[in-house]
Amino acid sequence: MSRIDETRPFIPLSIAVLTVSDTRSLADDRSGDTLVQRLEAAGHRLAARAIVPDEVDEIRATVKGWIADPGIDAVITTGGTGFTGRDVTPEAIEPLFEKRMDGFSAVFHRISYDKIGTSTLQSRATAGVAGATYIFVLPGSPGACKDAWDGILAAQLDYRQRPCNFVEIMPRLDEHLRRGTGN
Repeated sequence: MSRIDETRPFIPLSIAVLTVSDTRSLADDRSGDTLVQRLEAAGHRLAARAIVPDEVDEIRATVKGWIADPGIDAVITTGGTGFTGRDVTPEAIEPLFEKRMDGFSAVFHRISYDKIGTSTLQSRATAGVAGATYIFVLPGSPGACKDAWDGILAAQLDYRQRPCNFVEIMPRLDEHLRRGTGN
Protein backbone atom coordinates (compact mmCIF):
# COMPACT_ATOMS: atom_id res chain seq x y z
CA MET A 1 0.00 0.00 0.00
CA SER A 2 1.18 3.53 -0.65
CA ARG A 3 2.42 5.71 2.18
CA ILE A 4 4.35 8.88 2.93
CA ASP A 5 7.97 8.30 3.96
CA GLU A 6 8.65 11.11 6.45
CA THR A 7 12.42 10.46 6.23
CA ARG A 8 12.42 11.85 2.69
CA PRO A 9 12.31 15.60 2.05
CA PHE A 10 9.36 17.27 0.36
CA ILE A 11 10.44 18.65 -3.03
CA PRO A 12 8.22 21.50 -4.26
CA LEU A 13 7.40 21.50 -7.96
CA SER A 14 6.58 24.44 -10.22
CA ILE A 15 3.16 23.80 -11.70
CA ALA A 16 1.29 25.76 -14.37
CA VAL A 17 -2.52 25.79 -14.46
CA LEU A 18 -4.46 26.34 -17.67
CA THR A 19 -8.22 26.79 -17.75
CA VAL A 20 -9.83 26.14 -21.12
CA SER A 21 -13.11 28.01 -21.39
CA ASP A 22 -14.96 30.37 -23.68
CA THR A 23 -16.78 31.96 -20.75
CA ARG A 24 -14.50 32.02 -17.69
CA SER A 25 -12.23 34.77 -16.42
CA LEU A 26 -9.81 34.76 -13.48
CA ALA A 27 -12.59 36.31 -11.39
CA ASP A 28 -14.90 33.29 -11.78
CA ASP A 29 -12.53 30.42 -12.56
CA ARG A 30 -13.54 28.06 -9.75
CA SER A 31 -11.78 25.03 -11.23
CA GLY A 32 -8.49 26.87 -11.71
CA ASP A 33 -8.83 28.33 -8.21
CA THR A 34 -9.38 24.82 -6.82
CA LEU A 35 -6.19 23.55 -8.43
CA VAL A 36 -4.13 26.57 -7.36
CA GLN A 37 -5.37 26.33 -3.76
CA ARG A 38 -4.59 22.62 -3.58
CA LEU A 39 -1.15 22.75 -5.17
CA GLU A 40 -0.09 25.68 -2.98
CA ALA A 41 -1.50 24.04 0.17
CA ALA A 42 0.59 20.97 -0.68
CA GLY A 43 3.74 23.15 -0.81
CA HIS A 44 4.16 23.45 -4.58
CA ARG A 45 4.63 26.71 -6.50
CA LEU A 46 2.25 28.16 -9.07
CA ALA A 47 4.58 28.75 -12.03
CA ALA A 48 2.00 30.24 -14.38
CA ARG A 49 -1.74 30.53 -14.84
CA ALA A 50 -3.79 31.31 -17.90
CA ILE A 51 -7.26 31.05 -19.36
CA VAL A 52 -7.68 30.38 -23.08
CA PRO A 53 -10.78 29.74 -25.20
CA ASP A 54 -11.66 26.30 -26.55
CA GLU A 55 -9.41 26.71 -29.59
CA VAL A 56 -6.84 24.03 -30.49
CA ASP A 57 -4.15 26.50 -31.59
CA GLU A 58 -4.38 28.65 -28.45
CA ILE A 59 -4.44 25.68 -26.08
CA ARG A 60 -1.52 24.01 -27.84
CA ALA A 61 0.56 27.21 -28.02
CA THR A 62 0.16 27.88 -24.30
CA VAL A 63 1.04 24.32 -23.30
CA LYS A 64 3.98 24.17 -25.75
CA GLY A 65 5.35 27.36 -24.23
CA TRP A 66 5.15 25.87 -20.76
CA ILE A 67 6.74 22.59 -21.91
CA ALA A 68 9.66 24.61 -23.30
CA ASP A 69 10.08 26.51 -20.01
CA PRO A 70 12.68 24.69 -17.88
CA GLY A 71 11.15 26.32 -14.79
CA ILE A 72 7.87 24.42 -15.18
CA ASP A 73 7.72 20.81 -13.97
CA ALA A 74 4.05 20.05 -14.59
CA VAL A 75 1.03 21.47 -16.39
CA ILE A 76 -2.53 20.89 -15.26
CA THR A 77 -5.36 21.88 -17.56
CA THR A 78 -9.03 22.05 -16.66
CA GLY A 79 -11.89 22.17 -19.15
CA GLY A 80 -12.65 21.07 -22.67
CA THR A 81 -12.57 17.30 -22.09
CA GLY A 82 -16.20 16.52 -22.91
CA PHE A 83 -17.87 15.56 -26.18
CA THR A 84 -19.42 18.79 -27.40
CA GLY A 85 -18.14 20.45 -30.53
CA ARG A 86 -16.20 23.06 -28.54
CA ASP A 87 -14.43 20.46 -26.31
CA VAL A 88 -11.01 20.17 -27.96
CA THR A 89 -8.45 20.05 -25.14
CA PRO A 90 -7.41 16.40 -25.67
CA GLU A 91 -7.09 17.02 -29.43
CA ALA A 92 -4.88 20.04 -28.72
CA ILE A 93 -2.62 18.40 -26.15
CA GLU A 94 -2.37 14.68 -26.90
CA PRO A 95 -0.28 15.23 -30.07
CA LEU A 96 2.33 16.89 -27.83
CA PHE A 97 2.76 13.77 -25.66
CA GLU A 98 5.99 11.84 -26.07
CA LYS A 99 4.54 9.25 -23.72
CA ARG A 100 0.91 8.72 -22.74
CA MET A 101 -0.04 8.01 -19.16
CA ASP A 102 -2.98 5.66 -19.76
CA GLY A 103 -3.16 4.70 -16.08
CA PHE A 104 -4.05 8.28 -15.14
CA SER A 105 -7.29 8.15 -17.09
CA ALA A 106 -8.14 4.72 -15.68
CA VAL A 107 -7.59 5.78 -12.07
CA PHE A 108 -9.34 9.12 -12.57
CA HIS A 109 -12.42 7.35 -13.95
CA ARG A 110 -12.43 4.86 -11.08
CA ILE A 111 -12.38 7.69 -8.54
CA SER A 112 -14.95 9.67 -10.49
CA TYR A 113 -17.26 6.65 -10.87
CA ASP A 114 -17.49 6.36 -7.08
CA LYS A 115 -18.83 9.94 -6.96
CA ILE A 116 -20.85 10.45 -10.15
CA GLY A 117 -21.43 6.96 -11.49
CA THR A 118 -21.56 6.38 -15.21
CA SER A 119 -21.47 10.13 -15.88
CA THR A 120 -17.68 9.77 -15.69
CA LEU A 121 -17.87 8.43 -19.24
CA GLN A 122 -18.49 11.98 -20.43
CA SER A 123 -14.91 12.99 -19.60
CA ARG A 124 -11.85 12.42 -21.76
CA ALA A 125 -9.36 13.12 -18.96
CA THR A 126 -5.86 12.19 -20.07
CA ALA A 127 -2.22 12.69 -19.16
CA GLY A 128 1.25 12.30 -20.57
CA VAL A 129 4.80 13.55 -20.64
CA ALA A 130 6.35 15.99 -23.13
CA GLY A 131 9.76 17.61 -22.94
CA ALA A 132 10.31 16.23 -19.40
CA THR A 133 7.10 17.99 -18.29
CA TYR A 134 4.11 16.16 -16.84
CA ILE A 135 0.77 17.19 -18.37
CA PHE A 136 -2.58 16.38 -16.79
CA VAL A 137 -5.79 17.17 -18.70
CA LEU A 138 -8.79 17.41 -16.36
CA PRO A 139 -12.49 18.13 -16.79
CA GLY A 140 -13.73 21.66 -16.11
CA SER A 141 -15.69 21.07 -12.92
CA PRO A 142 -14.27 21.95 -9.49
CA GLY A 143 -15.35 18.51 -8.28
CA ALA A 144 -13.35 16.75 -10.97
CA CYS A 145 -10.32 18.91 -10.17
CA LYS A 146 -10.64 18.03 -6.47
CA ASP A 147 -10.97 14.33 -7.30
CA ALA A 148 -7.90 14.34 -9.55
CA TRP A 149 -5.76 16.31 -7.11
CA ASP A 150 -6.87 14.59 -3.93
CA GLY A 151 -7.03 11.09 -5.39
CA ILE A 152 -3.99 11.05 -7.69
CA LEU A 153 -1.85 14.16 -8.05
CA ALA A 154 -1.27 15.04 -4.40
CA ALA A 155 0.42 11.69 -3.84
CA GLN A 156 2.17 11.26 -7.18
CA LEU A 157 3.63 14.80 -7.13
CA ASP A 158 5.07 14.20 -3.64
CA TYR A 159 8.64 12.86 -3.52
CA ARG A 160 7.90 11.24 -0.16
CA GLN A 161 5.20 8.98 -1.64
CA ARG A 162 6.18 5.31 -1.52
CA PRO A 163 6.61 2.92 -3.19
CA CYS A 164 7.06 5.34 -6.11
CA ASN A 165 6.09 8.77 -7.41
CA PHE A 166 6.49 11.03 -10.42
CA VAL A 167 9.02 13.32 -8.74
CA GLU A 168 11.73 10.71 -8.29
CA ILE A 169 11.79 9.87 -12.01
CA MET A 170 11.81 13.49 -13.23
CA PRO A 171 15.60 13.59 -13.78
CA ARG A 172 15.23 10.66 -16.20
CA LEU A 173 12.24 11.87 -18.23
CA ASP A 174 14.44 13.32 -20.98
CA GLU A 175 16.92 10.43 -21.28
CA HIS A 176 15.71 9.73 -24.83
CA LEU A 177 16.53 13.33 -25.79
CA ARG A 178 20.07 13.05 -24.44
CA ARG A 179 21.05 9.75 -26.11
CA GLY A 180 24.06 10.15 -28.34
CA THR A 181 24.79 13.69 -27.19
CA GLY A 182 27.57 12.73 -24.79
CA ASN A 183 25.55 13.79 -21.74
